Amino acid sequence: MQDAGFVRKAFAGIASRYVLANHVLSLGIDVLWRRKTARLVAEMRPQMILDLATGSGDLAQTLRTACPKAKILGADFSVPMMREAQCRSFHALVAADGMSLPFKEASYDVLTVAFGLRNMASWPEALTEMRRVLKSGGHLVVLDFSIPTLPLLRPAYLFYLKNVMPRIAGWITGQRAAYEYLCSSVERFPSGADMEQLILSCGFASVKIHRLSFGIASLYIAEVA
Repeated sequence: MQDAGFVRKAFAGIASRYVLANHVLSLGIDVLWRRKTARLVAEMRPQMILDLATGSGDLAQTLRTACPKAKILGADFSVPMMREAQCRSFHALVAADGMSLPFKEASYDVLTVAFGLRNMASWPEALTEMRRVLKSGGHLVVLDFSIPTLPLLRPAYLFYLKNVMPRIAGWITGQRAAYEYLCSSVERFPSGADMEQLILSCGFASVKIHRLSFGIASLYIAEVA
């Protein structure tokens, strides 16, 4: 179980500098990850998209460009983060907790969640709730950090994650403790086959895995039967 109260407080504290910190820490690669995600979603030709844990609206805006005919709603439990989305001209927003979504069953064709599932109180409960609001034949799209498996890259990345990233993020946002938590959560978060099994155990019919940037991030696309 993640500490939902701490996560809420952490995101409120870093909201105004969150986008800048992401771009600096990833050297801008996070922009490419979101574009790839949006391209794959566009191939699904969805009419209704829910972008959960939308935060500052980065993925929602990318989806809006890639899927101009779709209705896109952003949802997040952090109001300060959604205010940042409003400042960046994304206004289709609702305050909602991923553990108890205020939507009817089978409401959406696609549900996206970028760098958000990792911070939810219970991953299985959150995934089950996501499954509930997706239509038959719909898709869950999860984008998040993962741990590379390459022998040389893995230790270097873990060192960066534990020792370098929190320092840089702390300098940018003034909230080092928040990033120490967020960075440590990456190592605990299941990835690869472990994430595939977790998603399947929550009622999804199939999962495809796309490893991004040598496994620094992973994209999981699950289909509802």
